[in-house]
Amino acid sequence: MSDKFQGLVKFPGDPVAKLLARCNVILKTRIDAPASAPAAVVLSELTEKRAMIDLLRLLAILLPPRERVWWACMAARDYIGPRSEDDPPALTASEAWVYNPSEENRNAARMTLDHAYVDDDTVHCATAVLYADGTLGPGDLAQYPAPAGAAEAAAFAMNMVALGELSDRFEEHGWLLIDRALDIGRGGNGKVRLGEA
Repeated sequence: MSDKFQGLVKFPGDPVAKLLARCNVILKTRIDAPASAPAAVVLSELTEKRAMIDLLRLLAILLPPRERVWWACMAARDYIGPRSEDDPPALTASEAWVYNPSEENRNAARMTLDHAYVDDDTVHCATAVLYADGTLGPGDLAQYPAPAGAAEAAAFAMNMVALGELSDRFEEHGWLLIDRALDIGRGGNGKVRLGEA
């Protein structure tokens, strides 16, 4: 197994099969590793099989909530560009939550969902914030569970949107998104170049 999958201290130690079941996700790629296989083994196998989309889907599940939202925000920045006054409110609020994951910032992210433009795909970031702790949201909503895998699906969707927006370099950018998630999984900030991780 490649060193690429060592030191992923942010990823859970549970078997991947268990994590996938908890999020109600089935990978498209057939996994030959046993059901008890940890993340590093399954990630290595998916990489050998060049299963980019399943890698992205799994990484969205493996990253902890705050890191998952950061990964999604970085994907949005890939095509929106550096911070500016024209940034979509959903992205701005989601980044604010990453820096300070307070209930106030979580509620601010939730509010952006109500007022977002129909073509604003950065709502995926805010959705990942909203469901970050596995509940329907802050305040009274915290007593109700979120749909299984909702936050994870939102982060995956944001990365898929970025891939679509940068489709002229689909393959290259897809592997960059994967390397970025692996760097974050090691405790890094995700600011990597292709092939660095």
